[in-house]
Amino acid sequence: MDVELRPVHASDLPVFYRQLNDPEALRMAAFTPADPSDRAAFDAHWQRVLTSSDVPRTILADGDVVGSATVYGEPGEREVMYWVDRAYWGRGIATAALRRLLEEVPERPLYARTAADNEGSLRVLLKCGFRVTAKARCFAHARGAEIDELVLHVED
Repeated sequence: MDVELRPVHASDLPVFYRQLNDPEALRMAAFTPADPSDRAAFDAHWQRVLTSSDVPRTILADGDVVGSATVYGEPGEREVMYWVDRAYWGRGIATAALRRLLEEVPERPLYARTAADNEGSLRVLLKCGFRVTAKARCFAHARGAEIDELVLHVED
């Protein structure tokens, strides 16, 4: 599959909103908005992202919009996050997209967070050079409970 990143277009947002409301994907991601179905909050979030110093990208697989990848936050504390449509899980798309994002944004260090039991996301991050540096216990809206979270970073 040919995986590419491009700037986010307004026409991508309905796709991202649909992806964010997949119950299985929400459970896996765990750390999500309190109410992912709140379209006004979703739109406000993306308006802030698109007008900030963040680096949001749309993930394309063979030309189809399949997710997003973003570098966000303050310099020295910036994090990566990504979301791939569940229909495309297990095909190497998240790994390819994150690698491209890391090439595009050479700034280091970069951080990432994942639910400790999200083996797929942890695998993606490790393949891209991230290393686990901390563990925490945090409230996960999508699960309605505190769960273990891993904090990772990449230096180069």
